[in-house]
Amino acid sequence: MDRPGNGVRPLTASIPSITVDLHLHSTASDGQLEPAVVVARAAAVGLSAIALTDHDTMAGIPAAVAAGERLGVRVIGGCEFSVAAPWGEMHVLGYFLPAGSPELESFLAACREDRLRRGRLMAERLQALGIPVSFEDILQISGGGAVGRPHAARAIIAAGAARDLNDAFDRFLGRGRPAFVEKTLPHFRDVARIVHQVGGLVSAAHLKDRATRSVLQRFRADGLDALETRHPSHGPDQRARLTDLALGLGLLRTGGSDWHGDSLTDGSHGTIGSQAVPGEWLGALEARRAA
Repeated sequence: MDRPGNGVRPLTASIPSITVDLHLHSTASDGQLEPAVVVARAAAVGLSAIALTDHDTMAGIPAAVAAGERLGVRVIGGCEFSVAAPWGEMHVLGYFLPAGSPELESFLAACREDRLRRGRLMAERLQALGIPVSFEDILQISGGGAVGRPHAARAIIAAGAARDLNDAFDRFLGRGRPAFVEKTLPHFRDVARIVHQVGGLVSAAHLKDRATRSVLQRFRADGLDALETRHPSHGPDQRARLTDLALGLGLLRTGGSDWHGDSLTDGSHGTIGSQAVPGEWLGALEARRAA
């Protein structure tokens, strides 16, 4: 169970005191549904606001915002970044990101180029294993979105070499598996600097047991604003521990379903709106941003 509130200012009138979802994906990266459809699903389950946080891209934000205006759902421009961490890789959520920032877009373009490099190498390794998956197959499945391992996994399934996504990752694409390729990971402080420069905030995503006081103190010194405490991969004890850490270190709380689509719900990805994130948390983020 989460701990009590942390005394932030009352929620602004523009954000109703109902639930929000601050971690969602669309076809702009590795989600199953187009951005406007994601917003429609958010409206259908009664969410007042969402953050679209596709991997290394904000391409889906304009369509999501337009759909939100039609459907009465507030859409926060967001992005999920991958950064270096003591254990290897950490995911970071950027919030309140504006479209068209030259430095941010340049940085994200470089990240997507690295994803293409990774996709090419994964295809080469799969072919060396005798699996008929080409880089063009992966690109076709990505549909122009930021390329990721889930696209390669779907290509493996289409080639008949795996039963499902979990099987493809377990046998070929997971860390230490024969077709796994490392990302080129930026430093957290560089991502935080860019996000802050464009007026955004940074939250560490789904850290689970990797979140310790010393780790969070280090990232807070480099610009961390918040900690994702509610996530499908966090059990009750982890939620309580993460909440204590966030409150003790002066970090705000965020949460979300990490929803990628209805057929991609498991221990790491929940159904849209499933984490019951209070609208007050979004209000607290806005208050911190204004300050």
